[in-house]
Amino acid sequence: MADNKGFHQLVRSYLTVYLPRQKAYSPNTIKAYSDTINLLRVFLAEKRHVRFTDITFSILNRALICEYLDWIENERGCSTTTRNHRLAILKAFYKYAAVQHPSLMASYMEIAAIPVKRTVTAPVAYLSERALRELIATPDASKQKGIRDRFAMIFLYETGARIQELLDVRIRDLSLGNGVPFVYLTGKGRKTRAVPLQGKTISHLNKYLELFHPLSSRKADDHLFYTVIHGVRCRMSEDNVAAFLSKYAARAKVRCPEVPERVFPHLFRHTKAMHLYQAGIPLSYIKDFLGHANVSTTDRYAFADVSMMRRALDRVSNRTDTLEETGNWEGNEDMILRLCGLK
Repeated sequence: MADNKGFHQLVRSYLTVYLPRQKAYSPNTIKAYSDTINLLRVFLAEKRHVRFTDITFSILNRALICEYLDWIENERGCSTTTRNHRLAILKAFYKYAAVQHPSLMASYMEIAAIPVKRTVTAPVAYLSERALRELIATPDASKQKGIRDRFAMIFLYETGARIQELLDVRIRDLSLGNGVPFVYLTGKGRKTRAVPLQGKTISHLNKYLELFHPLSSRKADDHLFYTVIHGVRCRMSEDNVAAFLSKYAARAKVRCPEVPERVFPHLFRHTKAMHLYQAGIPLSYIKDFLGHANVSTTDRYAFADVSMMRRALDRVSNRTDTLEETGNWEGNEDMILRLCGLK
């Protein structure tokens, strides 16, 4: 069996060779795998007083992994979904280790047998149209940062972009000269999709470009959204976006109680998807728009919210009222047979 040296060698080759070179995973995905293993190290240090250099596969048995998963959920306050995600990553790592060292196959089978914990699917959170309007109207459009922040929210909503996709956009990813303006977004698995830009979005984009990317200094490799650190333009951070969204949400909620307590970048993506679904757009189209690999991921938006249910009930009620008023079916045995599918 692989000893402690083998464990560390496998961790290194898994994160630096197998995932990036052979599986071609994105840096964000690799970071999630790395975080899971690093959290395991923290757990062992805090709860078992085992140093990282002393970790072996013999220590990492089923009982300890289950204890680690409980620690993630109960002491670190992570969701059941996160717990299951960490477990899936550990199973993938153990499978890789077993392929490299067949003597570890028994350990892999033991970890692979750990069941995922059942989760309760909650309705997708999204903004009402009124809340969305109030939120976008909150930044001070007379100031440069206000124009930037407002456009960032508009861009998140109109394109349905993930926050990583938004902040990775460079000037070269914009195509504004053709008949249908669009932007290239690169998402999970480094898959790129073209998302069309609407007229009002183009108007806000042009104003933003004039202020933050004037033609005289515009470069194709520049990030669309950036911050300046020590005189150098850098990709804007996710924390920066989260901070100004929280600030505007607090202000907008004073005027509009429909604005939720917590507003985060992904909420705009959920909102766009729900608004498309409510407008009658097929899920297969929404899947392609959002860049989902499988329509089953998009199915979460296919639930009847209160407004949709009310409209459906109103339509049924209207039809019932019509039947009651006309009474064409009463005493009409032939029609009753047809309604029952017996004729």
